Amino acid sequence: QVQLVESGGGLVQPGGSLRLSCVASANIFSIATMGWYRQAPGKQRELVATSSRGGTINYADSVKGRFTISRDNAKNTMYLEMNNLKPEDTAVYFCRAQTFSTSYWGQGTQVTVTS
Repeated sequence: QVQLVESGGGLVQPGGSLRLSCVASANIFSIATMGWYRQAPGKQRELVATSSRGGTINYADSVKGRFTISRDNAKNTMYLEMNNLKPEDTAVYFCRAQTFSTSYWGQGTQVTVTS
């Protein structure tokens, strides 16, 4: 089992910034794809950003130019730097590790953007 633990969520004003962290119990360099997803109340879970083992990075259109996904393989940690936050970014953010056969999810961390 790969265990994932997110942290860094909180309450911020519009235009503010947060950095989310996801610590994995395995070497994330060996995992095909790491990613961040989010789910707002009453909505489907949606992709925010992904980072593949081969170096490919993808962002949802809604966060492109504002969010940055990154890795620190030595620490088995993935980050999501979120800038210029908007109220519509409010959601529970989940870390995901995807192998060929299995996906692993963290417990989620709440991000609330409000004035």
